[in-house]
Amino acid sequence: MKTSHKRATVYFDASLHRALRVKAAVTERSLSEIVNAAVKQSMAEDAEDLAAFKDRANEPNLAFEVVLKDLRQRGKL
Repeated sequence: MKTSHKRATVYFDASLHRALRVKAAVTERSLSEIVNAAVKQSMAEDAEDLAAFKDRANEPNLAFEVVLKDLRQRGKL
């Protein structure tokens, strides 16, 4: 299966760019590989968060004051 690549221009803070170049050299990976991996990881975390929100959508809402009162009664606050 052929992988399609798209070109994009990304502007990094100078110190971040320097750190990425060092990491690329040390790990023998390209900047693109490092950035792609980081973006994929971030998007996977977002997907996990969205799935958790969906799973908990039907849970009852608790008033903040009720939670505080309960914590105080149980000696947690």
